[in-house]
Amino acid sequence: MDAKELPVEEKTLLTHDMLNEAYKRLELKNRRDPMHELISTMLSHRTNHKDEEKAYYTMLERFGDWEGVMQAPFEELADAIATTRYPGQKAPQIQETLKIIKDKRGEISIDFLEEMPVEEAMEWLTSLPGVGLKTASLLLLFNFKKPILPVDTHVHRVSQRVGLIGAKVTPNKAHEVLLQLLPKDPVELYNFHIHLLWHGQRICTWRSPKCEKCVLNSICNYYHDVREEGIDKVA
Repeated sequence: MDAKELPVEEKTLLTHDMLNEAYKRLELKNRRDPMHELISTMLSHRTNHKDEEKAYYTMLERFGDWEGVMQAPFEELADAIATTRYPGQKAPQIQETLKIIKDKRGEISIDFLEEMPVEEAMEWLTSLPGVGLKTASLLLLFNFKKPILPVDTHVHRVSQRVGLIGAKVTPNKAHEVLLQLLPKDPVELYNFHIHLLWHGQRICTWRSPKCEKCVLNSICNYYHDVREEGIDKVA
């Protein structure tokens, strides 16, 4: 069957199965505590992991704890996270986020989200400054095992090229579209997210994707429409 003729629901599950086989299934374990996850994800915007980690630990080393970060002079906090992109924008967002959490909850902790329904927790998180759909989704899936799918640039790119979502589907819309095509199981959603992320980093790269090495090329729209036709362009 032609890649385009495969029903999108079937293609999505087949993609999931093929990447599970290629990368092996993973256990869903907390990689860091919820406040660490929240603030680090805010720091990570347009910043590589090494610089994000350096900013995070420099910040806590200088100011001691979240109370210290919240009360730090703006210029000093911006300097502490200077290894990230846009530290002057992120510093006040982090401080305002910490203040809102403390004002609303009486302490700087978001552990209460574990007991919240997904939609309510998403609304609560995305109301914080600097917290978008991707950050909230990552936090709720990784830390609280909620049935939600984060979509970063790699997940979005691979999904479009294979043909799981349309060319005009934005990353924000893709959260909803892809979630409807997958089992509402946190472990399955976690594996789908991580495997597409890895695949986008290693094989289905933005420039010069390694289609010949790709386990998905038999069902991939991009491979059949571009590579097999000899059209050398980035989708």
